[in-house]
Amino acid sequence: MSVLESPLFPDLVFLVLLAGVWLAALSVVAPGTGVLELAALAALILAGFGLLQLEVNAWALAVLLAGAVFFGLSVWRRGQALWLALAAITLSLGSSFLFRGNDGGPGVHLLLTLAAVLGTLGYFWVAVRKALLAARARPNIDPTAVLGLVGQARTDLDPTGSVQVGGELWTARSDVLIPAGAAVRVVGKDGLILTVEAIERS
Repeated sequence: MSVLESPLFPDLVFLVLLAGVWLAALSVVAPGTGVLELAALAALILAGFGLLQLEVNAWALAVLLAGAVFFGLSVWRRGQALWLALAAITLSLGSSFLFRGNDGGPGVHLLLTLAAVLGTLGYFWVAVRKALLAARARPNIDPTAVLGLVGQARTDLDPTGSVQVGGELWTARSDVLIPAGAAVRVVGKDGLILTVEAIERS
């Protein structure tokens, strides 16, 4: 008996399809070197070949498409936990019932379907959700936070030199000569170069 005739063939196609969906979801929210995208494409192509050998349920395909819409909403709208949960459930159930078994029922084993739903929920909640949060997080470094800070000139500023501000060495410039060791205040920032002024000692 060939692999295509095996009763486990629908289960195998289902697992490959689910792997492709997982990889595709992660590659959308965490694009990188292209490895995830290539792996997702390979898995989906293999799953597509398997689908051609099986009888497909049209309603299950509609459920899969709804899952893709829910996932898109989780990326672009608030309330992402709800949309992610709906996406995980619909994608798993749609994949499970996508093809019919020889007896007319679901082609994928019920326990495998249940495990897939729970696994997909966990995967989407942990991996995809964290990737979404990281992508939406504001930068931890505020480029304007250095403005107004007081530091010390490490070299003469004539007109440029080095200053110690906020525990870091910066390149700085001044409109007037500031000798090394003088106290300075940051009044501007242009890229990585600070504009400073001398602090007059009372």
